[in-house]
Amino acid sequence: MITVLVRVTHGPEALAATLSALVPAVAAGLVGDAVIMGREEDEVLVKVADAAGASLIVGDGVSWAEGARAARREWLLCLDDGDIPQEGWIRVLDRFVTLAQPERGLARFRRQGAGVSGLVRRVFLRSKVHAGDLVHRRVLLNEVKARTPVRLSARIERDPVFG
Repeated sequence: MITVLVRVTHGPEALAATLSALVPAVAAGLVGDAVIMGREEDEVLVKVADAAGASLIVGDGVSWAEGARAARREWLLCLDDGDIPQEGWIRVLDRFVTLAQPERGLARFRRQGAGVSGLVRRVFLRSKVHAGDLVHRRVLLNEVKARTPVRLSARIERDPVFG
């Protein structure tokens, strides 16, 4: 099982879109819990987190590492609100988590239309963790240095409403 870390920047509606896309993975036994990371606490965000049974961390500049400290699992899927994993992602992540050694540390979803920014990210930010990465907790807590990410065959797209 994995923990999903969701960074909220577009608000509760984008968060709800991402969380609803994760329901099949919960039913399949892949996703065990979620940690929602927001800039500021608001009533709607608290209600969405509570309804999802997720932990909520609030603070300006909340990092993936802070999410990792609150996570219950070793493998963490980092997402931004509005990210929607595409068909087949559950099987791909389940296989990776089952077979990968923790030292491998980092796997990356493919992003539709990443264009030039995606190329720059792949070339210069290889081991930096960002949304769309499956990462071992030890990497985020700086206990292990991340290797070059494994490119997963699964894709992730942004909900067009939230850009």
